[in-house]
Amino acid sequence: MLRWLLVIFLALILINGLVPWLRKLGFCKLPGDFSFRLWGREWYIPLATSFLFSMVAGGLSKFL
Repeated sequence: MLRWLLVIFLALILINGLVPWLRKLGFCKLPGDFSFRLWGREWYIPLATSFLFSMVAGGLSKFL
């Protein structure tokens, strides 16, 4: 369980760092992606984008 929480945490940090690039492609604006300002910084919780990427990765792993 701890391993999965670590993986999810690292994935959210990675996607949070890639948000400017992903926004240009149209991601991080999906219904289910949350953004808010806290302590003078913009924070993103990309739930729908993470789900979409995991579905694509799972589909690719089945075919490869």
